[in-house]
Amino acid sequence: MDTIEKAIPLQIAVYLISLLLSVLAGRLLIPALRRLKFGQVIREEGPQSHKTKTGTPTMGGVIFLLPVLILGILFSFRNGKILALVLVTLAYALIGFSDDYLKIVKKHNEGLTPKQKMICLLIVSGVFTWYATTYVSEANTVILPFLGFERPVNLPVMLSIPFNLFIMAAFTNAVNLTDGLDGLAGSVTIIVLLFYSIICARKIEWDYIQIFCAVLAGGILGFLVYNLYPARVFMGDTGSLALGGAIAAISILTGTTVILAITGIIYVLETLSVIIQVVYFKRTGRRVFLMAPLHHHFEYKGWSETKVVTVFTFVTVLAALLSLLLLR
Repeated sequence: MDTIEKAIPLQIAVYLISLLLSVLAGRLLIPALRRLKFGQVIREEGPQSHKTKTGTPTMGGVIFLLPVLILGILFSFRNGKILALVLVTLAYALIGFSDDYLKIVKKHNEGLTPKQKMICLLIVSGVFTWYATTYVSEANTVILPFLGFERPVNLPVMLSIPFNLFIMAAFTNAVNLTDGLDGLAGSVTIIVLLFYSIICARKIEWDYIQIFCAVLAGGILGFLVYNLYPARVFMGDTGSLALGGAIAAISILTGTTVILAITGIIYVLETLSVIIQVVYFKRTGRRVFLMAPLHHHFEYKGWSETKVVTVFTFVTVLAALLSLLLLR
């Protein structure tokens, strides 16, 4: 390990190894998913252009989760704290996999029932929140814009626990809503992970979070080789719930839950568009957006998938830069 660190910065080496593992995993798993007929079912009410995607293999989140599992275990011998991030990510992935499996293989249209999914998500969120608030001091703090890391706001445990549970629930669902176009959720999440790689350099005790970010970002980039338009595989709930859980967990461990709402502005806007659409339609019978989540609104405006993904990713880059400025 020391030899690698001298030749190449460890994060870059990890990023490249994860990227390679993900690309190789994709070459092996995508044909297997096709043979097993794990194909995506496209909603009737969605954009007509999406109908051609019917049958595209899903559950592809496994492609970038394999490097997380392999490299996460290897780096746990260097710093065991990384296991908390690996386990919470894989636990969310397992919930998503169960949902995908029931919908695709067992032909249950809704997958897990809302009650089943809520209970599973609460269990995983609850266990991680207990761990974080008990053993990680930053989990009981909130870093605010302009105040920065030097002046964190301390929260009592009775407040930090429900607040962190809310963050876990909000961002797992937000990333899930964002995963509606080829390459969108992956592209946005890579930028968010790069942002966290930068801010985690502030503290030596956050080196394990830096490594985790490199592993996950490299894995996602390898996945995007197959997921950018036109996608050859979708991440499914297997991938989107895992990404949402990972991002939320990182923000809790660093006390940057409020900052995540800025950096992850696309997640926030996608979620708000759905909430606004539903509430306004129930009250007036009319729609604010042509279709929600927000990315579909722009599709109906005539934007191509590639344009939407490019613009949303660029907005995330700007949001990440703004977040860095606010933390100075």
